[in-house]
Amino acid sequence: MTSRERVIATLNHKQPDRIPLDLGATTATGMAVNAVVKLREVLGLPKKPVKVKESYLMLGDIEDDIIKALGIDVVSPMGYGTRYGFKNDGWKPWKMHGDDVLVPALFNTDLNEDGSLYMYPKGNKNIKPSAKMPSDGWYFDAISRQQPIDDENLNVEDNLEEFSIMKDDVLRYNEEIIGNIYKNTEYAIVGSVGGTALGSTGAICAPQLENPKGIRDIEEWYISMITRKDYVKELFDRQTDIALENLKLFFGAVGNKIQIIMLCGADFGTQTGPFYPEDLFRELYVPYYKKMTDWIHQNTEWKIFKHSCGAIEPLIPSLIDAGFDIINPVQISANGMEPQKLKSKYGDKVTFCGGAVDTQHILPFGTKEEVIAQVKNNLDIFAKDGGYIFSPVHNIQGDTPMENILAMYETLRGYNL
Repeated sequence: MTSRERVIATLNHKQPDRIPLDLGATTATGMAVNAVVKLREVLGLPKKPVKVKESYLMLGDIEDDIIKALGIDVVSPMGYGTRYGFKNDGWKPWKMHGDDVLVPALFNTDLNEDGSLYMYPKGNKNIKPSAKMPSDGWYFDAISRQQPIDDENLNVEDNLEEFSIMKDDVLRYNEEIIGNIYKNTEYAIVGSVGGTALGSTGAICAPQLENPKGIRDIEEWYISMITRKDYVKELFDRQTDIALENLKLFFGAVGNKIQIIMLCGADFGTQTGPFYPEDLFRELYVPYYKKMTDWIHQNTEWKIFKHSCGAIEPLIPSLIDAGFDIINPVQISANGMEPQKLKSKYGDKVTFCGGAVDTQHILPFGTKEEVIAQVKNNLDIFAKDGGYIFSPVHNIQGDTPMENILAMYETLRGYNL
């Protein structure tokens, strides 16, 4: 099978010739830029500065030589823009924990006395920063810039400021790059359209806006699920209308050249359970996601990717009803997320992407032998009868031992023989 054929078979719950591998095709299946630098070295690839493909999580670009060396099957185009509102272009050198990397031209930071870094909306250092990286951190955290809330005058338009109809230059960019990948390679392709994730905590603080208004604090957002339910419903309804228009435009540009659409990266779980009771989730989220997924299923061949960290097993039936085809990252260390339980209950209904090894404990802090044992065990469970794409639980962090990373991929390679 080609990579594309392998992934399509897997998504249709047919047993492929081998388990497909994803590294870097989504913002939840990537690798920190520092780890990519070290990976290139241990794979014997030419030494070069690695582009920061995603400037919020500081994920490294997985270039074609890495894809070929590891046998990666799933790819995606470089995002046109960043979460801070500037484009991924005009690459310039930057240092990340001593490694030489490349960042976009408007990736502008300030160093604080404590060693932390501030990041600015649209790269504009004349306004307040919107994100901060601790001195020993590997990625940025959004800064809450919540203004005082006057419930009598709350306006949904304020929380819609960052959502708009896709511009022609963005559509043409995706049309060209995805068209080239489809024509000139045999990889499966993941696409994405901005604004399709509802209530994403990574977006609530709106780090791309210079002066965000509305509900812009994460704690305030979760309070609003109960205290401002009508406001949330109106916001989701309006956002869904914009998302549907963008999905139609995106399909007009790329057609069925993509196999997967990453529709939502909003987290719905903690380590111990969901953020919401199932009835509230069904009321606030499912109807609006179903509008999007119904259009996709009726008009395209795409499979729909849903990312959520945490103990979300009680919500999986609702996610299936909402029309999601792929669940990621399969946080196997969270309550109720045991691989055998998930595969037995839902393995014929959704494709699992992730869960090969725990990225909170085993991959960064375990022994090589513990990594190998967990990967083998989880492959025995997840890979049966298709419906599984190999990836660790979440993005591989920059200080993860390279010995463990190689052990993970070598175990997959041996399993596939």
